[in-house]
Amino acid sequence: MYRALRLLFFQLDAESAHGLGVRAARIGRLAPALVRGLFRFDDERLEQTLWKTDEREGLLFANPVGLAAGFDKNAELVHFWPSLGFGFAEVGSVTALPSEGNPRPRAFRLPADRALINRMGLNNDGAEAVARHLAKTNKPDGFVLGINVAKTHDPAILGEEATEDFRTSARHLLPFADYLALNVSCPNTAEGKTFEEPEALDGLLRAVMEERAAQNSRTPVLVKLSPPSSPDDMGNVDELIAISLNHGVEGFIATNTASDREGLQSNNSTLERIGNGGLSGQPLSERSTALVRHIYQQTNGSIPIIGVGGIDSPEAAYERLRAGASLIQLYTGLVYEGPALIKRINKGLLHFLERDGFQSVSGVVGADS
Repeated sequence: MYRALRLLFFQLDAESAHGLGVRAARIGRLAPALVRGLFRFDDERLEQTLWKTDEREGLLFANPVGLAAGFDKNAELVHFWPSLGFGFAEVGSVTALPSEGNPRPRAFRLPADRALINRMGLNNDGAEAVARHLAKTNKPDGFVLGINVAKTHDPAILGEEATEDFRTSARHLLPFADYLALNVSCPNTAEGKTFEEPEALDGLLRAVMEERAAQNSRTPVLVKLSPPSSPDDMGNVDELIAISLNHGVEGFIATNTASDREGLQSNNSTLERIGNGGLSGQPLSERSTALVRHIYQQTNGSIPIIGVGGIDSPEAAYERLRAGASLIQLYTGLVYEGPALIKRINKGLLHFLERDGFQSVSGVVGADS
C-alpha cells in the first residue's frame, strides 16, 4: 500500500510530503488501537534494559527500533510513536531560541541513492516552548523519550555564548528527557565549526554536566557524532570518545548526516542544483556501521550506542546491532519504505535471533566486533 502512497508523496517536494506525513500522524493519534493493530509487533526477546545502575532503574526498551531526531522537532506526536511500533523516539533537535530555519526549498530526495539532503536550519519552537508543551503531555507509560538539543541557528553565537546556549536547552528539557542527546556535529557557526573540535566539546560537556548535577538529575547524556570520512579513517573520534567518557557521557549516537557527497549515483547536475545540506540514508550505511563498531571496540562495549544512517531493512538493522549498536533509529528509511518498515525490522530481527541461536536482542550486540 505504501508504494502507491509513495507515488503521491513523491509528487510533492520533500518538505511538503513531510508535512503531509505529520498530519497523517496527528489523525492516527485519534485511533491508537487501529494503528497498533496494523503496525506494532511485540516480543519479549526484543526487550532490553539500558543504563541500569545501583542508583537508577534503567530504561526498558520494548524493542530496539527508534525514531531518529528530525521528524518530531517539537515533540508534538509523542503519543503516536509507540502505537506505530517504535521502542523509543528522539524528538528535536531543539535549540535554546526558536528558529524558522533556512529558506525553502531546504529538503530534497535522491531516489537513485535512497537518500535525502536537507538544510532545514534547525527549525523548531525553542527549548522553553517545547518544555511547556511536554509539561502538558502525559508520556505513554513505559515509552522511552530522548530529546536532542543543538545550538541555536545563529552563526553569531560563538564560544562561551554557544556553550551557554546548549546549557539553556538542557536546563529546560532535562526534566522531560529519558535521555538527552547532544547534537554536537551540526555546523552552525560563522566559521562552520562544530562542537566536535576537542576543546569545544570539553567545554560543552563540562557545562551540560554541571547543569545536570545542579538539577540532581541522573538522565543519561549521549553525544551524536558525524560520520567518518571513510570506513577506514576515523579522524579524531578517539579523542572525542575519551573527552566524552571523562565527563561521564553514557552513550553515543552514530551518526549524524554528512556534508560530503561520497559514493552517490545521482548525477552532478542534480547535486549542483540542490547545493549544500546534510546527506542521510543508504550512502551513509557503511560509514555509520564502521563508526558503531569502532566506538564499541574503543569502549569495550561498556556503554550503549545508537546506530543511525541508512537502516532501511531488517538485514541493515541486524548488521548494526552485531557491529555494536544496542539500538537503531530510522528516518530516511521511513521515507522510502513507509511505516510498515518498523514492524518488518522487528519481525526480521526476531527471525535472525532464532536463526543464529540468540536468546534475546541484547545477546546480539557487538557479536561481530
